[in-house]
Amino acid sequence: MNAHEATDRTTGVSEVVEELPWIEDGGKVAPKDARELSRLFLDRLETLEEGTREYQYARNTLIEMNLSLVAFAARRFRNRGNGDMEDIIQVGTIGLIKAIDRFDLSREVEFTSFAIPYIVGEIKRFFRDTTWAVHVPRRLQELRVNLAKSQETLATALNRPPTVKELAEHLDLSEDEIIEGLIAANGYVAGSIDTPGGDEESGEGPKYADIIGDVDPAMDLFEDLHTLAPLLHKLDERERTIIEMRFGQEMTQADIGRELHLSQMHISRLLNRTLAKLRTGLLDT
Repeated sequence: MNAHEATDRTTGVSEVVEELPWIEDGGKVAPKDARELSRLFLDRLETLEEGTREYQYARNTLIEMNLSLVAFAARRFRNRGNGDMEDIIQVGTIGLIKAIDRFDLSREVEFTSFAIPYIVGEIKRFFRDTTWAVHVPRRLQELRVNLAKSQETLATALNRPPTVKELAEHLDLSEDEIIEGLIAANGYVAGSIDTPGGDEESGEGPKYADIIGDVDPAMDLFEDLHTLAPLLHKLDERERTIIEMRFGQEMTQADIGRELHLSQMHISRLLNRTLAKLRTGLLDT
């Protein structure tokens, strides 16, 4: 199909794509052909007005034709941390789009060579900034990477895991900084509370969820009573007596009235007034 026969499949409106071939599905273009076509599309993209249908067609087709670059770059990260491959591909695609938007043909650089660093950089940023189970400062995130490399290098040379002192000497850091980095590295992957806490090999033993502490439901009640105690001492003797009889002895207002030789209505007013006083005191505390 030539350029003048291209049709917008979504709207059904004829769309003239000058100087560009119509490509129905850029993802099906062979990598070798994609390299040649990408140069043609990139050259045309520089002259098109952003926001036009022709510009969108050229840009979207470039993205589709070069998604294989994203898949290629993402493969090296498939076993990295908890990163889901679908998430990695999405992030890598953002890097590809940035490369397309920033590519300059006048540099005489192959688009593939230009795009791969953008894609890889975006994926690395994703792992560095968003996949830590616990938020860790950037400095410690970068230290974790250096520690991992140094541990591998020293373990190979020493034929055993390196000590904190050896890591500190290798990285020219203090032992406290090494310890801080090792502790921070634990924030990279979160363990499930359903993981057995016993023998790792047998997978037996109580789960962490069975032995970790939980919020005591009586704690809020204790705090309320602790706050209420000094407020009760500020009440006069009759007010304290009514509160004690109503809530301590669980007497009805009628019973309290008979005991104190007061009407039930009077007891109700006194009780409401006293409770309002206590409630205000609690809210102000």
